[in-house]
Amino acid sequence: MKDKQEWQEHTLELGDFALSSGATLRSARLHYHQLGAPDAPKSNLVLLPTYFGGTGAGNRPWVDHPGSPLQDASFCVIIPCLLGAGESSSPSNTVGEQGGAGFPQVSLVDNVRAQRALLQSRFGDAAPRLVAGWSMGGMQALQWTQLYPDRARAVLAVCATGRCYPHNAVFLEGVASALQADAAYAQGRYQSPPRRGLAAFATVYAGWAYSQAFFRDGLYRELGFESSAALLDYWVQDHLLQDANNLLTQLATWKSGDVFAGLPHPRKPMRGRVCLMPCSTDLYFTAEDAARDASLLGAQLQLLDSPFGHIAGGPGRLARETAEVFRVMSSLLSPVQT
Repeated sequence: MKDKQEWQEHTLELGDFALSSGATLRSARLHYHQLGAPDAPKSNLVLLPTYFGGTGAGNRPWVDHPGSPLQDASFCVIIPCLLGAGESSSPSNTVGEQGGAGFPQVSLVDNVRAQRALLQSRFGDAAPRLVAGWSMGGMQALQWTQLYPDRARAVLAVCATGRCYPHNAVFLEGVASALQADAAYAQGRYQSPPRRGLAAFATVYAGWAYSQAFFRDGLYRELGFESSAALLDYWVQDHLLQDANNLLTQLATWKSGDVFAGLPHPRKPMRGRVCLMPCSTDLYFTAEDAARDASLLGAQLQLLDSPFGHIAGGPGRLARETAEVFRVMSSLLSPVQT
């Protein structure tokens, strides 16, 4: 068990970091959470990239939960924080011309290149035993299979696809437009938070995060909410704490996501094992789209059968669904049978 170890937080200074867009993110920083230390063979490192709007602490339940296969103290777990989400370099914490609305566009490729730089700088360029993530974290995990196909020994993408499919992009345009319609947003140059826009963003987003059955059957009660109105209020209050430019930067990263871009044929890593685990009722990272990408990658497809929609895969949020994620994670962490 990991009860004798404590989470640590560190930051890697990346310097002037060249982005895939051709721009340069000046004085770039990658923040990360760490539990445990690498072993001598450098074979115990697990990478858990963060999801849209999430902090590094949001991924910790995949490690701290008593049923997690990562409870084994032999693992070194690294949670790299998404660029633009507030802990690594983001509009909200960057000074000068690149702060706020001037923050450059970053991609999935940029995030994964920064993660590789972290492993090279501080972990002896260890090849991850597993790269796993939910939602945008899963998109980053899949990007590893294409950018560094010989590095990740196993990959798990929960409620994620390798690209942002057209209907997914329309959803993102909708929530972004709701935020930008607030006059206080001022094209990203706001002096105080655009509260109406943030509230509208949250309200629209909540309708997509869960399934139709979730609302019809009152499953919000299982999450501790007495009504759908109470759930929506929770979403609004949560998003009022978010930075608008951070949210839109992450949306742009998500919307531009395509792990197959620029490749004549998808790479099918020989060393690694890859699994896509979509939720049966996810409205934007759909099971059908995940099946297409699994076929292209020659990957496993493990359906997460749940009425909770996209949120079903959230780290530690639902007991049954989390147990299913741990089952697949455990399989991917096990030695390859020869």
